[in-house]
Amino acid sequence: MAAESERVDRSSYSMDKSITLPPNEIFRNLENAKRFAIDIVAKVRSFDHTAKDTENDPLYEISMQEEILARLHFIKFENAYIETCLDFIKDHLVNTDTKVIKATGGGEDEMTCLIKGCNFVLRNIPHEAFVYVKHADSEFRFQNTHPDIFPYLLINIGSGVSIIKVESEDTFERVGGSSIGGGTFWGLGALLTKTKRFDELLQLASKGQHTSVDMLVKDIYGGSYGSLGLTGDLIASSFGKSATADKEFSKEDMAKSLLHMISNDIGQLACLYARLHNLTRVYFGGFFIRGHPVTMHTITYSINFFTKGEVQALFLRHEGYLGTIGAFLKGAEEDNPNQYSWGENYAGSSGLMSTSPDLNPMQRARSGTFDMLEMDRLERQLVNLPLLQDPSSYIPDTVDLSEDALAREYWLYCFEEALDGVVKRAVASQPDLPEAAERAEKFRHKYLHKLQTLRHQPFAYGSLTVRSLLDTREHCLNEFNFPDPYSKGPPHKCALFFVDNKLLCRGTEVVLASNSSPALNDVTNNELQILTERIAAMDPVIQSAVKEDRLTLVQSGSSSPCLDLSRLDKVLAGVVRERHTDLVIIEGMGRAIHTNYYALLSCESLKMAVIKNSWLADRLGGKLFSVVFKYEVKDVKTG
Repeated sequence: MAAESERVDRSSYSMDKSITLPPNEIFRNLENAKRFAIDIVAKVRSFDHTAKDTENDPLYEISMQEEILARLHFIKFENAYIETCLDFIKDHLVNTDTKVIKATGGGEDEMTCLIKGCNFVLRNIPHEAFVYVKHADSEFRFQNTHPDIFPYLLINIGSGVSIIKVESEDTFERVGGSSIGGGTFWGLGALLTKTKRFDELLQLASKGQHTSVDMLVKDIYGGSYGSLGLTGDLIASSFGKSATADKEFSKEDMAKSLLHMISNDIGQLACLYARLHNLTRVYFGGFFIRGHPVTMHTITYSINFFTKGEVQALFLRHEGYLGTIGAFLKGAEEDNPNQYSWGENYAGSSGLMSTSPDLNPMQRARSGTFDMLEMDRLERQLVNLPLLQDPSSYIPDTVDLSEDALAREYWLYCFEEALDGVVKRAVASQPDLPEAAERAEKFRHKYLHKLQTLRHQPFAYGSLTVRSLLDTREHCLNEFNFPDPYSKGPPHKCALFFVDNKLLCRGTEVVLASNSSPALNDVTNNELQILTERIAAMDPVIQSAVKEDRLTLVQSGSSSPCLDLSRLDKVLAGVVRERHTDLVIIEGMGRAIHTNYYALLSCESLKMAVIKNSWLADRLGGKLFSVVFKYEVKDVKTG
């Protein structure tokens, strides 16, 4: 039985102003929404450049015009509020020309929606999948986005269990299932504990001791059963002690035993089907898991036990949204949403643990429950750099702050200390807008809250890195309409550059890849077009190279001071192939040190940067303002 019909969440998309849907604020401005629960059109500011705009203007006097940006906005709430939701739909969306309403669980093919949603998050959200390791320093170990996600096995645990083999975007088969799933836990749990709420049952289970109820191997044999490889603490019979023990069992212990019983059963089923179909990637989803540590640990233990570590149990950060994302994709097929790439917007997503006590009164110390998820449609399709030696093992970030506590505390402190300066720059970038100061203060509050969340929950958005901290800041700035805080910085009177054109003079074709949109004070592709045009008017070598198409300017697809080589503009990847690129130069601390310091390419590469941070210089064994040149040649043995 598929989970979607029993889901305790729904989805919606909107932006800007808000209304209240008890118990929490749910919808933000539906007046621009194209599809309820799926698609939003929001207006943001961005740089646009034409020759006419810049002909007589100073370099940074680039006109700003409004751009249409699609945003997906998902909300979770309990079924108890579905009537309020339906009333809201009736008041705001019914009888309008531009709205489309789609729902999963009725009227849509649930299984198709489920798989479409799963494929979508695996392709578009870095660090979507994770392994859960109880008691480890890093409980959540996030997986890299793999360029080829197929084939895989999806174990969807709703009222019952559906086991689906997924071979391609549109090819999948339900190969098995079980009637013993989340509904079983809920139903038996209600009978045993008189507790009707699912989250309360999970809360009880997290406090219980299953050994009071379960019969263990050592209860039967006095210890381990070595010849069969059975440890003494292994469960021999779920609820086995309840038949003979003359005592009352606590609700907590019974809930824990029940959770173990069902999770172990599901784990064993998953192992059998994984081996039957020769699959090593097994994802678990559905409302039963809900990021609950006991559930994830039990399933992980079961998978490891029955496969001897050959198969990993993989969980999904956004497993609760798979069906609704799939419903959106089906409803938006005429717009061909798969031609775009999408990215999680950290400003609007609530993170790995709920921060709303009203929405989840039984707050857990660790929880994968997502209250809100926002995703922005990127106008460029992002792909791997073709020159990566092994895209499947590529990790852009040099340090994982979620694992390195000292580094995490230092960088969180740095970003907090820099916040006042960012706020001042944001206000200064819009001197003609009197409300800029108010918006800047809202940005401060929002970003500071994000930093505080990450201090206590470093796993909130996947692996925590300097890049993700920078991206979160950019997302928060954009939310309050500050697309480029550095645009109005005080200009220098005169700048002197010592440069040469050796590569062009030697006949080497040069491709300059720059940011697609503003980030810190980095040059954007639009700005680089202006610069190159003006330099070409003064330098015959540049002028000739541009005219002969030996100097090409391409946007990277990035809006960050850092660089993820697995998410680059598809056009740039095409240029790299067409030009048979055999040298890659990565410049700057964000692109060559915070990210890509260990990246392996299938051609010669030069990474260079000035270390402008004393703590980082010390961590790398150097001094402040040390210059790093890292030249690497393709390893013939591995490449």
